Amino acid sequence: MGAILELDRVYQQHSRQVLASLIRLVGDFELAEECLQEAFAAALSQWPEQGTPDNPVAWLVRTGHHKAIDHIRRLQTARHYSHHLVQGMEDTAAPEADVYQDDLLRLIFTCCHPSLGLQAQLALTLREMCGLTTEQVASGLLQKPATVAQRIVRAKRKIREAGIPYEVPEERHLPERLSPVLRVIYLMFNEGYNASDGHTVVDVSLSSEAIRLAALLSQLLPRPEVFGLLALVLLHDARRDARQDANGDLVPLDEQDRSLWNRDQIEQGRQWLLRAMAHPGPGPYTLQAAIAAAHTESTDPDQTDWDDIAALYGLLYQQWPTPVVALNRAVAIAMRDSAARGLELLDELASDKALQGYHLYHAARADLLRRNDETDRARAAYQRALTLARQQPERRYLQKRLDELDAS
Repeated sequence: MGAILELDRVYQQHSRQVLASLIRLVGDFELAEECLQEAFAAALSQWPEQGTPDNPVAWLVRTGHHKAIDHIRRLQTARHYSHHLVQGMEDTAAPEADVYQDDLLRLIFTCCHPSLGLQAQLALTLREMCGLTTEQVASGLLQKPATVAQRIVRAKRKIREAGIPYEVPEERHLPERLSPVLRVIYLMFNEGYNASDGHTVVDVSLSSEAIRLAALLSQLLPRPEVFGLLALVLLHDARRDARQDANGDLVPLDEQDRSLWNRDQIEQGRQWLLRAMAHPGPGPYTLQAAIAAAHTESTDPDQTDWDDIAALYGLLYQQWPTPVVALNRAVAIAMRDSAARGLELLDELASDKALQGYHLYHAARADLLRRNDETDRARAAYQRALTLARQQPERRYLQKRLDELDAS
């Protein structure tokens, strides 16, 4: 039983790292994915009897590589694939400290090659590198799963047919790929910090991996927006333990026990934010980090500086005019001015198809309607949000709000 639990832990925390290494070794996404599953199946068979190896990641990469070679030999296509398999097995050891040797970061840059469109870059990287399901990727991008699936298939084909190299590009080419790489790590963290479905609010392994990659990127490419992204994920993650109660239920920001916030991590995030703000013209990740920092400055939610937060959202919307930023800006203005003013802004967004399928839009609208004493309309908005939500703690929270309206 101990070996099985350890294998489950390794899968949760390191399967993406193993997959990235296998893609580097065999040069093919589909083959690497198949061999990843076969390597874990072999571990499930062998580890309970033989014990967990000293380096589970290296064992899995080595086993997956051997499975790939067996596949190729059986298919008698070794000549076609041989150039992918020339590296020695020493490459399957644990990743080196040098950030250029990190296979996950290497895979991000491969998937974010400029010859792929932005949406294809994001979809492919989130699916293959972050291990998200197609539905989770679609949720993060506010798109339909079928559209995302088609983009992933086309992107894989283009990488294979164009021979896009599996490498971190030369330093002179790094800046042109920085924007999609930052976006991928950002979306990866968001899915970990607030899972789009499932039975828990947070996927700790995913959010922790996003933080690790952001830290690696800050060494590889020390730019203000990289510092801003690292500050953002640290500041949000510092609130992780307060976001879910002992029963696994969602705790909204204004109800959280702020003594559970990780103050050391908040200070780390603030230091990275200061480094980002030391440069003129803060970008969208730095502005979001500044918003997160503003929330951490008050020990009581009633003391939150909504003037500052609403102003920061205004600046953010100028740079990043997305529907979600518009939604968050409307909520901040509602907290600063009134629920009625927030509802006016949300009504202006009602024609956006992406937001109409986004449960948090309807949840925010329901909350403002409740605060504005429009009970019947609030009930309908909560019911709409409940229909769209897939994460179980969020569904329980929305149902609780509905029950409170009915009781009143």
